[in-house]
Amino acid sequence: MIILPAIDIRGGKAVRLTRGEYDSMTVYSSDPVAVAGGFAAAGAGNLHVVDLDGALSGETENYDVIKEIIKSTDMSVEVGGGIRDEERIKKYLSAGAERVILGTVAAEKPDFVRDTVKKYGAHVAVGVDIKGGKVATHGWTESAGDAVGFIEYLESVGVKNVICTDVSRDGALGGTNIALYRELKEKFTLDITASGGITDVSELCELAKMKIYGAILGKALYDGRLSLDAALETEKI
Repeated sequence: MIILPAIDIRGGKAVRLTRGEYDSMTVYSSDPVAVAGGFAAAGAGNLHVVDLDGALSGETENYDVIKEIIKSTDMSVEVGGGIRDEERIKKYLSAGAERVILGTVAAEKPDFVRDTVKKYGAHVAVGVDIKGGKVATHGWTESAGDAVGFIEYLESVGVKNVICTDVSRDGALGGTNIALYRELKEKFTLDITASGGITDVSELCELAKMKIYGAILGKALYDGRLSLDAALETEKI
């Protein structure tokens, strides 16, 4: 299992939300590039970056900051938020991103996912944000269809990686939804990255033993509840 520290960007700053609510935003740094450098210095080989402004607007509003993050580090960087057409996919891949994450557009235009996966393969992942069993879209402000049925479709068209977030757990520091990831791992063969609420090394150990592909860490790192050094040790399980 790989560990992906997360940097969520809004207004050019590194922030975290609680349960996907923009009104609950906490600013942790005015320099996301420096935050990325700190993660790299601690030994992280992977990074998860989200343009929160882009997730709402559908534009690549923090592109320049994200490009600088990619340029400044040797980490493998995946990027999401506002990537809703092929031009933006090419823009981030050209900037050096290893993987782009489709969110809202994947739920609204499933044929677009099918076509881009055929063209870009594993460089395209899909973020499935789950809120009450439904797919949450537009920066978690709207909902689409059944989440499990959506993942079934994604697997059928060749998507290799799904980043699955239980929105109710995200940023709440109350633990992640282990039962959800166990269910998804038993049902699907594609790679699943767990996101939302991971607070303790024991959760990471359990996810690793399940053979979950990756785990995204956010607020627990920023608040000092979870050590990145300890988290990275679970990559060896």
